[in-house]
Amino acid sequence: MDIQAIREQFPILQQEVNGHPLVYLDSAATSQKPKQVIDAVNHYYNAYNSNVHRGVHTLGSRATDGYEGARDTVRKFINANSVEQVIFLRGTTTAINTVAASYGRANVGPDDEIVITPMEHHSNIIPWQQLAKATGATLKYIPLEEDGTLSLDKVEETITDKTKIVSVVHVSNVLGTINPIKEIANIAHKSGAVIMVDGAQAVPHMNVDVQDLDVDFYAFSGHKMCGPTGIGVLYGKKQLLKNMEPVEFGGEMIDFVDLYDSTWKELPWKFEGGTPIIAGAIGLAEAIRFLETIGLDNIKKHEQELASYAISELDKIDGVTVYGPKKRAGVVTFNCDDVHPHDVATVLDAEGVAVRAGHHCAQPLMRWLDVTATARASFYLYNTKQDVDAFVKALIKTKEYFGDVFR
Repeated sequence: MDIQAIREQFPILQQEVNGHPLVYLDSAATSQKPKQVIDAVNHYYNAYNSNVHRGVHTLGSRATDGYEGARDTVRKFINANSVEQVIFLRGTTTAINTVAASYGRANVGPDDEIVITPMEHHSNIIPWQQLAKATGATLKYIPLEEDGTLSLDKVEETITDKTKIVSVVHVSNVLGTINPIKEIANIAHKSGAVIMVDGAQAVPHMNVDVQDLDVDFYAFSGHKMCGPTGIGVLYGKKQLLKNMEPVEFGGEMIDFVDLYDSTWKELPWKFEGGTPIIAGAIGLAEAIRFLETIGLDNIKKHEQELASYAISELDKIDGVTVYGPKKRAGVVTFNCDDVHPHDVATVLDAEGVAVRAGHHCAQPLMRWLDVTATARASFYLYNTKQDVDAFVKALIKTKEYFGDVFR
């Protein structure tokens, strides 16, 4: 990978923040956008802005081709069988809520179980809490190992014949844990359950083959993978999606409307009510082309090398605690002595280094770690070892600053 050439594709990185070159280490929250993605979205608005599936005029046809072409680009990217299995929604959160509200309400009852893990993002906890409350089902958690990984033995112990849905994150946004999704899917299916996977932190960073994983539902967001905000994808096995009812009603998702009854369009459009996210889909397709040019295996290797290097450097600093397993994605979550993570992030920002601080929408995991919050550095294809060095140097300065304050 020619990192310098890649960095030059990202206009936002070519700036100073607080008098220092920007070091952006918050890609797990949202990634930056390359010029070709920005240009693709601008070109849509400048050249063929129109609604899709409606008009027969030229602009409408071009917009429809762009939108539906993006769906096929996503299909190939995740190796789905059919474009009918690729549903464009606002993001991972909307996708998980859609499955919980549609499949969950129709298939989960009072004697059933829903199984998740303590490492989930709130978006993969709250919909299942609400489903359990609405149906009387039992919400269960697979216990974590000491290093923040999942044991397949405990997965098998937690999933029972009463389990109807298993929902698990592919890559933890806090710990960087890469979960064995294929094996968990196999265990879920043996018990007659379906599996939903939150892939928001996986799809941008590694090859994901939904057929090989044998997942029933898989969700991810465009803005974490060099695409625009407001666009995401729900993949589902075709028969499951066909049997599910829409959760949002209105234009575009209907076949026929009578005064007292209506029928729905075929897949995938029955889940895409209203004017869809046209520019977002076009930008997402361009982001996929950008990532494929570089290669997801190259991206994964690069990020893991940066994370490993960062941890080795942090280990040299007294009072810094790093959380998560040794084998991880490009995420390094840490705390620094008694300095609050928000204070750490504030001083780092003064040095031009952008990290995330807080509970990372994972409060149950924070309680499992026995902390209220952490700081997080997350790496992507445009980061360098020089970025890590600047981050570590700024963190040492942070420790020195607060050491002086408390003396």
